[in-house]
Order: sequence, then C-alpha cells, then structure tokens
Amino acid sequence: MDKKKIFITYNIPEAGIKLLLKKGYDVEVYSGKKLISKSELIKKVKNADGIITLLTDKIDKQVIDAMQRCKVIANYAAGYNNIDIEYAKAKGIIVTNTPDVLTDSTADLTMSLVLACMRQFNEGEKLMRSNKFQGWRPKLLLGYELKNKIFGILGMGRIGFAVAKRAYAFGCKIIYYSSKRHTDAEQLLKAKRVSLHTLVRESDIISLHVPLMEKTKKLLNKKLLSQMKNTSVLINTARGEVIDEEYLISLLKKKKIFAAGFDVYENEPKVNPELLKLENVVLLPHLGSATHEARNAMSELAAKNIIAVLSGRKSLTPVN
Repeated sequence: MDKKKIFITYNIPEAGIKLLLKKGYDVEVYSGKKLISKSELIKKVKNADGIITLLTDKIDKQVIDAMQRCKVIANYAAGYNNIDIEYAKAKGIIVTNTPDVLTDSTADLTMSLVLACMRQFNEGEKLMRSNKFQGWRPKLLLGYELKNKIFGILGMGRIGFAVAKRAYAFGCKIIYYSSKRHTDAEQLLKAKRVSLHTLVRESDIISLHVPLMEKTKKLLNKKLLSQMKNTSVLINTARGEVIDEEYLISLLKKKKIFAAGFDVYENEPKVNPELLKLENVVLLPHLGSATHEARNAMSELAAKNIIAVLSGRKSLTPVN
C-alpha cells in the first residue's frame, strides 16, 4: 500500500513533523523561502492525503478542486478564514484548526501591547536609542496606570477570557461584549456584559478578540470608533479587517485617542504607510502565538488532527 502523503506549505516547528514521520507518512515540507504561490500550491496538493496550511494560504474553490485525494486540511492557526470551509465540507474534506494551545501566548502579548501603549514604551525606547535622553523630567512621556481602568473585551472567548483574567489582576474593571454570556468571567472577575456601543464609550482600554467572518468585518466602524474616549487605548490581536483601519489612523493622527497597539493589519502583510509615521502606535509583526511552547503545540495538534482523520477517527478540533 502506498504511504499516505502529507504536504506542509511552510517549514513549521518539528514537533508535529516528527509525529507524522513516526506514523510512517511521506511528508513533504515546502522548501521555498517565500510563502508558497497559488500555482505551486495547486501542484503540491494534487496527490496529498492531508495538508497542513498557514493562515496566509488562501484555500479557495480552485485549490480545493485540485485536491484529488485529500481527506483533511489542518490549518496551523486558531483562525480559518483563509479556507472555504463550506466548499471543503461539500467535497468531503475535514478542516481543523489549533485553538486553545495559543491562548496564553496571545493573551500575554495582548497585555504587553496594553502596557507598551499606556506607558509609551515605544517613544521611550526611541528616545534612548537616539541618545536624546537628558535626564528625568516631571512631565516626560506621561502615561496611564492600569489600576481602576475600565477594560473592554470585545469577544469573550478563550483568548478574551485569558486577557480579562490578566487585566483583572492589574486592578482593572472588566466589561465585555460577546454573542454569549460568559458566566465564569462574571463570577470570577466581576465582569459585566454590555452592548457594543456601551463598551466603546466607557472603556479606557479596548481589546479585540473576535474571529474574522462576514458579520465582524469592520465591526468597529467610523460611528463606533468616533465614540472612544480621547484617553483610550485600542489593542488588536485578532484580525486587521475587524476595524476600519483608515478611520482609526485618522483618529490617532488627531490625538482623538491616546494610543493603539497592532499585531494584525487590514492588508497584512502590507502595513498602511501612515501607521509607520505615527508616534502613538506600537506595531508588531503578528507575534500573538510566537512562543516556543505555543508554536510547538500548534504543530503537534495539526499533526494529530491529520493522523486522526487518516486513521478513520474523529478529528480533535474540527471547524466544519
């Protein structure tokens, strides 16, 4: 019997690859330095029984139609908006993701962005690196403390709850907007569920944790963004498209809000050049899950999903 063929679109941490090799699969990892092109992807998936994809790989109908033997697409991410889920399902292909294992790493990074924005770390470091620091001054780069601030969580899922716990430990008051009530957040953190309009108007810090889908595209639109406090901070570690980024930039330029922290961007990997000019932003290159622990766990979970499906068992984390 032919070995099961697994194609991986990029060189991921070895933990998952080792599991697949131990199972006796024929594993091919794309060796290109750049992200795989669509034409190359279509060639490579043709005879694969299972595929591990990145969030940057657009798995549309054309790519799925090229899959002659594929039984499972394991997305190396918690999100899966890069895949045509329904079309894959219609073709009998299971799609999985890697939730849970990157929750803590993303929550840690979110709080790092909050602190960096609130205390103007970015400007402080620039001052030091430019050798312009002339000593302590009473009003040098004044920021804000977290204690007693109203911390708004937009999307109280796994990551939103993890962020809320961290913010609560800093002494913040938690409010949240979510499609479902989160009783643990309410009981353990005294969190209050509010409307989206209330969250935007009342929050000192707004942290986004919603998935990207049709109803969340530009969820924070001009009308909502214009209601933010001029002392507020906005953090996005979810998806760039959930904010009207252009309007947010206009608010930052006019100092209508205090600062914003970005780990994701509307046209990622391209970054709006206007963002690069702003002093009141912190910009990171999509580092939410970038820890050894999280990335290895993601690799293992993707591999385990493939092994489960190709062994005739249920996948661990299906999304369709």
